[in-house]
Amino acid sequence: MCTDKMNAMMQKEWFRHKKILVVGLGISGFESAMWLHSVGADVLVTDVQPLGEIRSAYLCELDMAGISVQAGMPLETVPDDTDMVVISPGVSPCMDALKAARKREIPVIGELELAFCVIDRPIIAVTGTNGKTTVTSLIGSLLDNAGISAFVGGNIGTPLIAYARGGKDADYLVAEVSSFQLETVHTFTPFISIILNISPDHLGRHGNFKTYVNTKLGIYKNQGPGQHIIINDEDESLKAVNIDSGAVVHRYGFMPDKMRHAFIDGHYVYASADGASEHLFSLERCRLLGRHNQENILAVVMCGLILGIGDHVIQKTIDEFRGLPNRLERVAEKDGIVFYNDSKATNIDSAIKAVLTLDPPIILIAGGRHKGADYGPLEKVSRGRVKMGIFLGEAGDMLTETFEGSIPAVKVNTMEEAVRRAYACASCGDTVLLSPACSSFDMFSDYVHRGRAFVEAVKKVLNG
Repeated sequence: MCTDKMNAMMQKEWFRHKKILVVGLGISGFESAMWLHSVGADVLVTDVQPLGEIRSAYLCELDMAGISVQAGMPLETVPDDTDMVVISPGVSPCMDALKAARKREIPVIGELELAFCVIDRPIIAVTGTNGKTTVTSLIGSLLDNAGISAFVGGNIGTPLIAYARGGKDADYLVAEVSSFQLETVHTFTPFISIILNISPDHLGRHGNFKTYVNTKLGIYKNQGPGQHIIINDEDESLKAVNIDSGAVVHRYGFMPDKMRHAFIDGHYVYASADGASEHLFSLERCRLLGRHNQENILAVVMCGLILGIGDHVIQKTIDEFRGLPNRLERVAEKDGIVFYNDSKATNIDSAIKAVLTLDPPIILIAGGRHKGADYGPLEKVSRGRVKMGIFLGEAGDMLTETFEGSIPAVKVNTMEEAVRRAYACASCGDTVLLSPACSSFDMFSDYVHRGRAFVEAVKKVLNG
């Protein structure tokens, strides 16, 4: 439907009186349904969760709009008169009902593709296994500091289709894009795509690492002349990628290399977007911890230079950005023991980066829902840095078994118990780190809920 990217008004007219099935009633499904209804589509929403577990505010607004909701049962079939299916990122496109719909030539797209079809603004899209939210937020701050209006959303929290529904105008849309969203794009074409890193994650959804990598690389598959790709040349999965789409490719890496457009030398970033003029930025006042965050800054610098933003504005953004909650967030200190909340570390690679960033000795709190990857690499880097592992959740036993024999490890049942054990075992100079290496959905609604539970447990334990 969007093959030639018709203008936004024509796209809106296409949806009038069309029968659209929206599958999944999280925030993406809700915003998609409300926008589709606003342009005259006949919308039906389905969700496998029972009504009592769906956010009541969504149900109330959908009911007021006259949008039908079917809840509490899996999608068995797509009605024959359906003109299009829009699925949420959490819904697998490999469901039998969706496969059957595609065989009947019913288009099945995701919210990201829907938004791209109806939004006539350049998009800066950020993907990667780790660092997406930090880089997306940094670019949003950079544009704000430059006086450029921007909508910041996507997987970061506010779906892009909400921009179409909101009515406000922006010069750029800055979108965090997940592998789940990239599974269902067909014509999505950002002005600037940024690929930060790729390490094993979501293998239960994608089946294997190769498929996961190829899905991530799909962010630039439709790009061409006049568009830009920023890629981390330091990452093992990305450095060998050959890109011949016609878009301008900008490579960056931690160390200097003649093929790289940005790198770090000492406390300075050296960067050039055009291969001629070199720009210099200081990292001395940067508040983000870790080498991985310095690599993230390289991507942001390249984005700023491509957009023609002044060096002083880029430097101001580097200096003033304070980081985000749940990402190596220092939350408390008592008796010389420092507590860090890294709840956003939902995969092994991000937990490894946290362990390597903070000063040892570390007491590591980890665990949650297992995502299919091997915990061996985390145990390996923990030797000599982690004095004790405290594990909880569905993956708690697996982590304990992995660490036993090299690092003292114990399984607990609750976050408060984990924090109490950590504080009891800690000494002055130790760091207590929550870096789960797992998703949160076994015990918490999301990583924010998990981080809040950790912070509340720390306050309770430290206050006696």
